[in-house]
Amino acid sequence: MNGLEQVQALLAAGKQPPIGETLAFSLVEVARGHAVFEGVPDRRAYNPLGTIHGGYAATLLDSACGIATHSALQEGQSYTTLELKVAYHRAMTEQTGLVRAVGTVISIGRRVAFAEAKLTDAEGRLLASATSTLLVISQ
Repeated sequence: MNGLEQVQALLAAGKQPPIGETLAFSLVEVARGHAVFEGVPDRRAYNPLGTIHGGYAATLLDSACGIATHSALQEGQSYTTLELKVAYHRAMTEQTGLVRAVGTVISIGRRVAFAEAKLTDAEGRLLASATSTLLVISQ
């Protein structure tokens, strides 16, 4: 199966990776070069400042960029993130509610892919954004 077929099969089977259980987020939509994750951050992800730790946003953004890239892979290919650059635009708290990370492949070649993602709240306000460079691996 190609990457999109693999991810669609996981969604159809109702399977999610364990990190999604740990941080209460899940993949809700996928198409070629496009992935959407949703979650509801809560106090378990708080930092000492009393807001959601930046790692929560980074994890959703990395997941969105990664699965968007995975969905564009051919059969026999895999990937790994080489670089993730995150910008934090607005703090999150347990009152933020549902957040949505939308990832899109910008370009993909034989060895490298570039993707971007945006994390927004239910009102569409930008919370964080990211760009990612990913290594495409042929097996």
